Parts: sequence; structure tokens; C-alpha cells
Amino acid sequence: MDFLNALVALSNFVLIPGIAYGSQLALGALGVTLIYGILRFSNFAHGDTMAFGTMVTILFTWWFQSLGINAGPLPTALLALPFGILATMALVVATDRAVFKFYRQQKAKPVVFVMVSLGVMFMMNGLVRFIIGPGDQRFSDGERFIIKARTFKQMTGLDEGLAIKTSQGITVVTAIIVVAVLFWFLNKTRTGKSMRAYSDNEDLALLSGINPERVVIYTWLIVALLATVAGTLYGLDKSFKPFTYFQLLLPIFAAAIVGGLGSPLGAIAGGFVIAMSEVIITYAWKKVAQYLLPESMEPDGLVQLLSTDYKFAVSFAILIVVLLFKPTGIFKGKAV
Repeated sequence: MDFLNALVALSNFVLIPGIAYGSQLALGALGVTLIYGILRFSNFAHGDTMAFGTMVTILFTWWFQSLGINAGPLPTALLALPFGILATMALVVATDRAVFKFYRQQKAKPVVFVMVSLGVMFMMNGLVRFIIGPGDQRFSDGERFIIKARTFKQMTGLDEGLAIKTSQGITVVTAIIVVAVLFWFLNKTRTGKSMRAYSDNEDLALLSGINPERVVIYTWLIVALLATVAGTLYGLDKSFKPFTYFQLLLPIFAAAIVGGLGSPLGAIAGGFVIAMSEVIITYAWKKVAQYLLPESMEPDGLVQLLSTDYKFAVSFAILIVVLLFKPTGIFKGKAV
């Protein structure tokens, strides 16, 4: 019985939050890795692209709520999400036309693109803060839990109650659908194949008659979709605050690099490695230890390796180790 209680406590505070957070990071890292693999630069504006998409989704959510439109037990944000995606697509394509296209035509070095993306990042950050404000914004509604702790306790007779939030369930299901559609698109459609060909060898792709500007536009559209979905899922699961999305850039880049920059499969694997590492290292293991250890050996302290305030330090540490010992990542990067 104690083992089952320990397992429920572990699922509640480590496994389920880790899988949900890993799904959010994986979607974010996929956007970063597509930009790197196809457009060949690290886009530091990605976190704020996520923030912009989420902000538009929130504004439409509030509008729908004021009109009495909802999705029943599901969050209204799911109805608003397509509008957030369309607005983000318009923004990233406009940014590419106004900013990145000039540097592409100049055949600028990747480091120049990185510096330009930093400028775009600050512009987007300012825009989001100006429109929605710098504070926390909550927009989740509908049923809060799929399984409630009290109901689980009554059903099983265990001391620990399992609680699964609706946002966690939606995150995992949405991530699976989005990733499946993306891999189908890249591997089966003509446009997806041309994007992969352009990523593998730009000169050969041009000789084959592939239109580079078309590839660029499709890449940005897919990245806008991934960024908005990832940002909205993160906001539903936690809360929306523009600065948090700026901070999320570190774990997202860490996930992409750990998996192998440019490898979509690597981005997904890296997302879960980073998320589980952050959750495991910042979790207080006292409750699980109390169930598993004899009374004489029960710990007095929280048995927490690091405070949750330092969770981004975990991403940074893993990033440093990977860059030192395996710079190509788990799956050798630099090709889609």
C-alpha cells in the first residue's frame, strides 16, 4: 500500500507535470530546430513569438467569454487558438518580409541573423507588454480536473489522491496530434519534402527547381503554429506572463541543442530530457521517502536538491554539459 501511495505521489508531482511540461518544451524546441535546420540561424525571438500568439489567443478567449461562447468542459482558449495562430502567422511573415529577407539577400552570416533576431525579440516583447500588460493573466475556464484527488481517494482507498488537470491532458493529446501531423507533412507532402531537401543541400535544392522563398514562408507558417500552440498550452497549464516566455527561451534552446539542433526527433527527445530533469531536481522528495523508507530512516528535511527558483539553472547546466561533451546532441543535428 505504501508503495502505491509513493507511486501516486510521484505521478502527481513528477511524472504527470514532467510529461506535460516536456510536451510544451518539445513543441517550442521544434520551432527553434526548424528555423535552424532550414533558415540556418538561431531565432532568439521564438519565446516572444510564443508570447504574442498566446496573447492574441487570450484576447479572443476573453471576447468569447464576454459573448457567452464557451467549449463546455474544455477551455474556451481552444476555440480562440486558431485566431492566435493566424495572427502569429501574419506577424512572423511580415517580420520576415520587413527584416530577415534583406539579410538573406545580402547572404549575411548566421551571427548577423542572431543579432537581428535579438532586435526582433525586444520589439515583440515590448509589443506584448504594451497590449496586455506585464502582469499575470489567467484565462483558463471549463472543468479544472480530469481526475480529482478526493474522487481518486474514494475509489482506491489510498491516502494519496491522484489529480490530473484538464490542461495537462489537453497538452499531451494536442502535442501528440501536432507532432504526428508535422512528421506526416515533412515526410509525405511535396512541400515538406522540398523543405527537407532545402535543409540538406541548398544549392542542390535550387538546381532542382525548389523555390527558396516558398520554403521560407512555409517554414515561418509552421513555426508560428508550433509557437502559438506551445505558448497557449503553457499558459493554460501555468499562467500567462510575458517575461516568463522570455525566460522559457533557455529551456527551449537547451531542449533543441540536447536533442540535436536541426533534428525534429531530437527536439522532442530534448524537451522531455530537460523537463524531467528540471522537475526531478527541484522536487522535494520527502513525501515519497516517507512512504518507501522505514520510520527510523525517514528524512527530516525536504530532500530537495535545488529550490524551484533555480529550475532554469538545471537547463543551463545540462546545456553546458552537452555542448562540452556531445555538441551534436542525442540525435546528430544540423539536418531536418
